[in-house]
Amino acid sequence: MQSEPGRFHQIPGLAAPGVWRPLVGVVLLVVLVFGGQLVLTTVAGLILVLGGLDASTALDRLAGDPVTPIFLAVVNLGWALAIPAVFLVLFALHRLSPGWAASVAGRMRWRWMLACFGIALAALTATVLVSTFLPNQGDASVEISGSANQWSAQTRDFVLVVLLLTPLQAAGEEYAFRGYLTQATGGLLSPLGNKVAMAGAVVVPAFLFACAHGLGQDVPIFFDRFAFGLVAGTLVLITGGLEAGIAMHVLNNFLAFGLALAFGDMTEALTPTDGSWWSIPVTLTQSLTYLGGCWWMARRMGVADRGRVPVLERSVARV
Repeated sequence: MQSEPGRFHQIPGLAAPGVWRPLVGVVLLVVLVFGGQLVLTTVAGLILVLGGLDASTALDRLAGDPVTPIFLAVVNLGWALAIPAVFLVLFALHRLSPGWAASVAGRMRWRWMLACFGIALAALTATVLVSTFLPNQGDASVEISGSANQWSAQTRDFVLVVLLLTPLQAAGEEYAFRGYLTQATGGLLSPLGNKVAMAGAVVVPAFLFACAHGLGQDVPIFFDRFAFGLVAGTLVLITGGLEAGIAMHVLNNFLAFGLALAFGDMTEALTPTDGSWWSIPVTLTQSLTYLGGCWWMARRMGVADRGRVPVLERSVARV
């Protein structure tokens, strides 16, 4: 099979050219993910009803206000479905194996991801230190002062859901936004030049990622999520894969949910509404520390930002 060199955002377009492919791919991905989430919610409701709850109580448990363990589990599993959905779209439309959704190496680079977890831990430590010297940052940052929450059966259930399913949720969001949406945007904008395609491949998924967390967000909260998307998207291009974004996303969610379970409230942690501009210095500390750390480590480890992508025969690819 033939191959061509390219960056992460160019992979599907190199494998099987055609503007229609990323357009159809994005629509198909949305249908698969949200369709799967609807099925999951329905199944969870049936399980609750068969377990002895009436329909009204079951709906309340799955409504998300307040957040319950079963609701969090459904949300996490719903986003985890993005991983096989991206695999299916890449294969069906671009004839690519699942590994090309992860990196330019055609696989997940586990050694590099392990290093990213270490850098993410350092960045989060710096973030917590900076936040302790600033005024209240609102719901976007969980307060760790005051007394700890009491341990309960619900707390136990939340801990199990967070530990077992949150990594899948974080990875699913990265595969969707920094994975296929980055590649689709890069492919759609490629006729405008590589610089425009690269910029769009970072900015557009970051904006959609922030919007996906709720259109009624306060500006500081939206900025926090948009900034995360920009950093993760930039790292996809300069490191050639999703590993850095996944590592930061997983640890960021672990910290937010862990502090919420210990000192705060899970509903506010999952759907913050009260933002503060004092969260911006905290966001910038995390973003710049992590971006700089990953860039430095990637150079030391020789992490590739390009790979040779398998391509279809041109007689087939130009259909």
